[in-house]
Amino acid sequence: MDDVTDPIWRSGPVQAALASGDLGAIVRAVREAHHLTLAELGARCGYSTSTVSRLETGRQPLRDVKVLRSLADALGIPAHLLGLADTGARTVPIPSPAARVRAILRPDEETDPMRRRTLLAGLGGLAGSTILGTPTAAAADPLAALEATLLDPPPTAPVPEALARLGRDVAAAREVFQQGRYARVAAALPRLLPTAIAAHTHRPGGQHTAQLAELYTLSTELLVKVGHDHLAWTTADRALQAAYASGDILTAATARRAWGMVLRRAGRAETAHRLVIDTAADLQSESGRDNAEHLAVYGSLLSTAAYTAATSGDRDTAHTLIGEATDAACRIGGDTNHRGIAFGHTGVDLYRISIARALGDPGTAIDIAARINTAAIPTIERRGQYWTDVARAYHQWGKPEHCYRALLAAEAATPDEVRHRGHIQQITGTLLRHPATAALPGLRAFAGRVGIDA
Repeated sequence: MDDVTDPIWRSGPVQAALASGDLGAIVRAVREAHHLTLAELGARCGYSTSTVSRLETGRQPLRDVKVLRSLADALGIPAHLLGLADTGARTVPIPSPAARVRAILRPDEETDPMRRRTLLAGLGGLAGSTILGTPTAAAADPLAALEATLLDPPPTAPVPEALARLGRDVAAAREVFQQGRYARVAAALPRLLPTAIAAHTHRPGGQHTAQLAELYTLSTELLVKVGHDHLAWTTADRALQAAYASGDILTAATARRAWGMVLRRAGRAETAHRLVIDTAADLQSESGRDNAEHLAVYGSLLSTAAYTAATSGDRDTAHTLIGEATDAACRIGGDTNHRGIAFGHTGVDLYRISIARALGDPGTAIDIAARINTAAIPTIERRGQYWTDVARAYHQWGKPEHCYRALLAAEAATPDEVRHRGHIQQITGTLLRHPATAALPGLRAFAGRVGIDA
């Protein structure tokens, strides 16, 4: 079956996948060129649909020779293209093992050391700027300052004078995050966290403890954004502890949602799914379930669970849950921004894009994206995420020029969304190597801005 004269080897998507050096992308491109579904390929190899999906997307590393050979045989892929033969032809590098920090981190671009160095360099330019109205610390690396605050916290201080404005500062930090200005949030948190810890120590439970939980949840979301997974594990755990101590069910629900994201990225998708679904069920049984704020948190949990199911290749569960999230959005009526969660019809549609992409349906993802009025997306952060999802879908679909235009739109919305995300670097590197896009105007300059030497 290894017929290198077959037209599929000259198709754009397959050529792009081969140029990327991504084994999963090669398998996916060839499978789609043969018009096979995930289930059909799985049947040929004796694997489940979800296993094939994980192999194609990199959530399960393609390092086992037996697995590689079975996929090569099923799809007619020449062995050397999957690194299985010591020939003179170009071989495809096999990804290195994932790092391990208290959990098995997802073996993808977010844990790449080069991406991490680029992020720190970008954050370094913030020294001396004003964050939330207060000068930053003298340190040139606010992410390092945040790490020091989390791992080596200062002794508990007396309740500071700033306590009276803590609630306003927490809300302001969340607003800056939703503006897509992640570096500024990273610089502000080392100041806000000690204040919140002191307030919680002075008067545990209630509002001050809820504010501490909110800060830890925000820290988790930030650290997930910039790929600092091992610290996100720490902040997610602390957010849960503070949320439970606050006695507020919605604070606990948002903390558990963030914890579910961390678990999913750590390769614990089943645990993450169960946690988020159980939390949604708890909210559903509460008396305040018709309240808009309550519904927004409930709907965001369902959306998160739907995406988690999609990343595991569970199409039916993903579609069922996002349908229930749509019902919650209908009950609210319009787009909302309760608890720092942009939820409503637009928010659900944004998740539908991510779900379709995760299920290997980039055309569907683009169709959904085309129906969204970007001006109606309630936060800049979500607008940037919309364009990066569109870019990833076009990349998955083998449409590099469209992908590049979407990346530029994401950068225009919020530069931090493209400069701090590892998958953007990976896609940009592929674009630079692709014969159809290497000469696109501004591509090399864009690559430099996201930290790739062109």
